[in-house]
Amino acid sequence: MKRETPSRILRTLPREKAFYFFTSIGNYTGESASSLKEFMDKINEVDVKSLEFHFYRGDFEKWIAEILEDEGLAEEIKKLHEYGLMGDKLRIQLYTTVSNRYKK
Repeated sequence: MKRETPSRILRTLPREKAFYFFTSIGNYTGESASSLKEFMDKINEVDVKSLEFHFYRGDFEKWIAEILEDEGLAEEIKKLHEYGLMGDKLRIQLYTTVSNRYKK
């Protein structure tokens, strides 16, 4: 496992490594995030259907672990699956989890 360093986790990624938000397969929202800060901001902006779509596919934790290289945050998001969150409850929990990590 790679060492998690703030500079690696907080860096801005090239566009091809950005997270692209969809509401379903093939339905791109026009929104993307190329850093943890941008991802955190987009959680409050994108359609909640997009959050649900990606959350239940495991896309967020996969991108965070593999691209941002933040295993800790990926695990925290994975744990949220236990609660069966939907809609605004999902948005709030995702935002809280990501923003707490960002502040660290």
